[in-house]
Amino acid sequence: MKKGYFGQWGGAFIPEVLYATFAQLNTEYEKARADAAFWQEYVELMGNYSCRPTPLTYAENLSNHFGGARIYIKREDLNHTGAHKANNVMGQGLLVKRMGKKRVIAETGAGQHGVATATMAARFGFDCTVYMGEEDVARQRPNVFWMEKLGATVVPVTSGSRTLKDAMNEAFRDWVSSMDDTHYVIGTVCGPHPFPEMVAWFQSIIGIEAHKQILQQFGRLPSRVYACVGGGSNAMGIFQGFLDTPEVELVGVEAGGEGIDTDRHASRMTGDRASAGVAQGYKTMFLQNPEGQMLDTHSIAAGLDYVGVSPILADLGEQGRVRFEAATDKEVVDALALSMRKEGLIPALESSHGFVQAFKEAPTMAGDEAIIINMSGRGDKDIFTVAHAFDDPSWKKFIVDRGNEYSK
Repeated sequence: MKKGYFGQWGGAFIPEVLYATFAQLNTEYEKARADAAFWQEYVELMGNYSCRPTPLTYAENLSNHFGGARIYIKREDLNHTGAHKANNVMGQGLLVKRMGKKRVIAETGAGQHGVATATMAARFGFDCTVYMGEEDVARQRPNVFWMEKLGATVVPVTSGSRTLKDAMNEAFRDWVSSMDDTHYVIGTVCGPHPFPEMVAWFQSIIGIEAHKQILQQFGRLPSRVYACVGGGSNAMGIFQGFLDTPEVELVGVEAGGEGIDTDRHASRMTGDRASAGVAQGYKTMFLQNPEGQMLDTHSIAAGLDYVGVSPILADLGEQGRVRFEAATDKEVVDALALSMRKEGLIPALESSHGFVQAFKEAPTMAGDEAIIINMSGRGDKDIFTVAHAFDDPSWKKFIVDRGNEYSK
């Protein structure tokens, strides 16, 4: 297989001005992968700084509620900064140190990757700029606040749909003009090679842990593993722990939005609006029209409304190794509410997509089977969106009262 490709997907479609930068990045990445001491340094950093290994929690109440399979939840929400994003950014931070660069840039949708990158920059002493779609800035204001307080410059992107794909475009524009001292910390398993492979490598720590933990707790492997899929980094993270065990079914859950039979969703692998294309430096399935123009996307979860999907997941889907489903906004809010009431867990809206499909399928399975849901992040970042979805009157009153107080 050609380097940087996964079946027909992937590649590095980059402007000539970035060739030297990517050559350096590829060299440092390959050296790091071949250096056992680098991985050990990474694991120790994550253990010392980010609460790894994260627990695998047996959800006894949800298991009893649904009957059928035993439900286990991989707790990436307990990572420092509240999501799996820390795994990737801290690994790339170690590479930035090796390359001797002093500035990092990032794109973010839900804001978790932006917060994680700003945290990493503070930890290592880098300057940091984060590009974020204007729409996402509005619905993820708490994360914007923390990025700025961590020392990052947050740049709202007003072009296009003002969401994740547009933030990524702006970050690439920045990098072209600042590559000598800047590294672009791509937040998911997308973009030109080596990013999909590299981000998947850092996120594989999730699956390595989960594989070991389920054997310790349950005594054998799970029947299925569920994860939400935007770009796909949390899914690739946990799936890699079970890719070589074909008896474990891998299920990726995309953003069904208001329904995949509408134009208000972000389902690349389950909808009928996606086709093969090349954009943002790589080839994958994109939501696009017949002329190749990118379509607008929608999801209640800011981190899932990306227009493309990881080339690795596109290949795994084509092979049939990963089964893709979609969850609607309403189903997501209902699954979040049930998780809170039954287990006291508050999954992020992104993560709740995986919960939806697991909740549908667990009751149909045998009681001696187990499933794992990857809880890729915690839901406190979604307070504004969730409170609005619940139509909570006391929250509305709080916002109005606080707004009046601040306006005095």
